[in-house]
Amino acid sequence: MAGIVGMVFLIVLIVIILLIVSSLIRIVPQAHAYILERLGAYQATWETGIHFKIPFIEKVARKVNLKEQVVDFPPQPVITKDNVTMQIDTVVFFQITDPKLYTYGVENPIMAIENLSATTLRNIIGEMELDETLTSRETINTQMRASLDVATDPWGIKVNRVELKNIIPPEAIRDAMEKQMKAERERREAILRAEGEKRSTILVAEGHKESAILDAEADKQAAILKAEAEKEKMIKEAEGQAEAVLKVQKATAEGLRMIREAGADEAVLTLKSLEALEKVADGKSTKIIIPSEIQGLAGLATSLKEIVTEDKN
Repeated sequence: MAGIVGMVFLIVLIVIILLIVSSLIRIVPQAHAYILERLGAYQATWETGIHFKIPFIEKVARKVNLKEQVVDFPPQPVITKDNVTMQIDTVVFFQITDPKLYTYGVENPIMAIENLSATTLRNIIGEMELDETLTSRETINTQMRASLDVATDPWGIKVNRVELKNIIPPEAIRDAMEKQMKAERERREAILRAEGEKRSTILVAEGHKESAILDAEADKQAAILKAEAEKEKMIKEAEGQAEAVLKVQKATAEGLRMIREAGADEAVLTLKSLEALEKVADGKSTKIIIPSEIQGLAGLATSLKEIVTEDKN
């Protein structure tokens, strides 16, 4: 029995020793810091790594997260310069830069940032009218970040940026804005429709113009081709007539040559020439070429006629 009690006591003693040893050792993870106090007073700030503390005298007062943190605050009522009340909710991105100031600088840092954000926002919006507020988000964000960064510096907090998550105007103003946006959309639609119709009319007119130009060009080409065809026809007819006359004259000349070679006298040659002249005169040609021999014969006939007339008298 005594042995069992001794064994239990030994086990309890080992457990107590292990608990005490484990309480003496602290491992600080990455992006964190521990605030160490000795007998209730600030002793040190432990950074990443393994650390040892004195049991029952020192303790870890606070574990601080050094990562960038995001806090989304509920909508805050604000009044613009033109006395319009609206609701604005903000999002603050901050980071703890000094764990000691963060631990001892303010009792509730998140609540302090929230109240400070609401106060700063009211001050900024109070200097703006409604229209300017709705179109100046970037300006408001910049001013709030600068103001909060200065105010939270004694608390070991750095405000990296502030964003206006939502701006909620009164319902009446929202309805008026929706009507205005609807009217603007309808106006833009009407403008686009008118521009489309104008463009369509222009394209149709250009199409008609192009068609008229093409028709006129086609008529012109047709007239030119017709005139050229008539001209070619007249040329061919004139050439045919000239060739026919030339062939008749060549045939007549050839006949006279053959008669002369056959020994015909001058009277027969003259008679044949007159017959040839008669055939030539029967043609459609507007010009007749009379050989010089026939011209002399005509003069002789005239002289003989005059002598016969004198003898009768």
